[in-house]
Amino acid sequence: MKESEKIKFIQEEVLTAAEAGELLGVTRQRLSTLVTSGKLKPVKKVGTVALFLLGHVQALKKELEAGRKKYRPYD
Repeated sequence: MKESEKIKFIQEEVLTAAEAGELLGVTRQRLSTLVTSGKLKPVKKVGTVALFLLGHVQALKKELEAGRKKYRPYD
């Protein structure tokens, strides 16, 4: 894989914790709970910085949205 392909992959497929939280529509605290519980696993964690794959976040988003529809039908 060429360096330019790697950079493009990272730019398109890797999310920071802030980006993942925004995509999921959750707070930083809730995102931390999802990581601690194992529902969302960072691909790399350095200190307080965590990186996530877009595909994993999108899959979790579908799961969370289904749970919201089931348990919060008034929203």
